[in-house]
Amino acid sequence: SSLLLMSGVVVAVGLCRRLARRRLRSRPLLFAFLVEMFSTFQICACTNELSLLGNVEPKPHTALTLTYGFTVLHGLTLAGSTCNPCGTLQPMWGGGTSLRMGGLKIAAQFVAAVLARVFMHFIWSLEMAEPHLGALSQGCSSPMQTTEMQAFCIELLFSVVFQLAVLQAESVNPKYRVHLTALLITMLVYAGGNLTGAIFNPVLAFSLHADCFYDKFLSYSLVYWIAPCLGKFLILYVF
Repeated sequence: SSLLLMSGVVVAVGLCRRLARRRLRSRPLLFAFLVEMFSTFQICACTNELSLLGNVEPKPHTALTLTYGFTVLHGLTLAGSTCNPCGTLQPMWGGGTSLRMGGLKIAAQFVAAVLARVFMHFIWSLEMAEPHLGALSQGCSSPMQTTEMQAFCIELLFSVVFQLAVLQAESVNPKYRVHLTALLITMLVYAGGNLTGAIFNPVLAFSLHADCFYDKFLSYSLVYWIAPCLGKFLILYVF
């Protein structure tokens, strides 16, 4: 049921992106906003569902396999979208994207994060699959299983590693690049998932753990918002 749900989200988002591409080419701002929103919604909704499958046996093989598979699927179906404020900052820093367009895309990403969370909570309330049972009663299921400073350093390091790998892989054939990126993300999740969740995406972190941001906004914004953005700026500054 979970796999069908995530596949349905991917298909629906693909149809929405195609419709927007056909009807809104003459309105670039609205087109950019909607495409970024749809794409980010897909990633946030699927990852919310994947977060419930972390305890499916055999552990952690099932969760890691699904992480790799759906990361490849996102890479193949969401070409042209960043779905990450840190990724949107790079063209803004280099002058390739205007401040207005960059801000619009970041706003679309956070809107999608909220919509994905509301949508998944509605789906979970229907209890169509076993992992959905009791999912809404968890509240702040904190991914931070270490000190705040260690979590900050881990997310900063993972962000630097990921952004550096993305820059180095720009010259790789796209059909191989998506698999390399998925493999790297899966390795980072395996290495630090039990400590911080290995998210290194501010929008995804907010969609997954909004309750934790409400309860401990300063610590969670430091680890899951500031650390990834700082890692991005370090890469941009060095390279």
